[in-house]
Amino acid sequence: MSMSINGLGATSMLAQLQKMQQQMRTLSMASADNQMLNQNVNNTPVFNQPEVKSSAGAAPIEQTDNVGAFANMLNEAFETVNNLQNDSTNKQTRFDLGDRSMTLSDVMLATQKANISFDATLQVRNKMIEAYKTISQMQI
Repeated sequence: MSMSINGLGATSMLAQLQKMQQQMRTLSMASADNQMLNQNVNNTPVFNQPEVKSSAGAAPIEQTDNVGAFANMLNEAFETVNNLQNDSTNKQTRFDLGDRSMTLSDVMLATQKANISFDATLQVRNKMIEAYKTISQMQI
């Protein structure tokens, strides 16, 4: 997927990435609703795991928030892609305005870095959606 970079494209990059994230949330909610519906139709009982009591004097085991860490990692990746797009746009604008310190090779390298990072982000998103759909269609 080729994407031309202009002033509007770089600023809308973050909006596009946020839109992708919202789509993933929507799919997640739809899958959760579908699972609840299947559970109600099948009359499958829901079993809650019993709370594990710690032995005397032992500290309770804390669960790490892997979901939050993953969301933070995705957010940082989206910001990095957005920063690369903005950097590319700035370099292109400076070159177009005749800034002698900006060479064509600098502009082309920044543009290629931005394009590659965006393409990689799209591929990761597509793989994540595909994996999520596969997991949500698995029989329990």
